[in-house]
Amino acid sequence: MTLAGLSLKTLLLATIGILLFGIYVGTLIYGENSLTVLQQLREKKRTLKQEAQILKAENQKLQKAYFELKQLEPKE
Repeated sequence: MTLAGLSLKTLLLATIGILLFGIYVGTLIYGENSLTVLQQLREKKRTLKQEAQILKAENQKLQKAYFELKQLEPKE
C-alpha cells in the first residue's frame, strides 16, 4: 500500500522520527537542562550581583560609622 508515492513503512518511520525530534527539541527548550533554565540562572546571577553591590555599599557605610564611634570612645 502506498500513499502519496511513499510506502506505509516509510510514512510510519518518518512520523516516528518527527515525533522523536519534537520531543528532543521540547526537552532542550523546557527540560531540566534547558534554555529557559539557563536564562533564569543568568537573571538570578544578575540579581545577586546587584544585591552584593548594595550590601557592599551598606557595609562600607556601617564600617565608617563604627570606626567613627570607636574614635569617640575613651581609651582605657
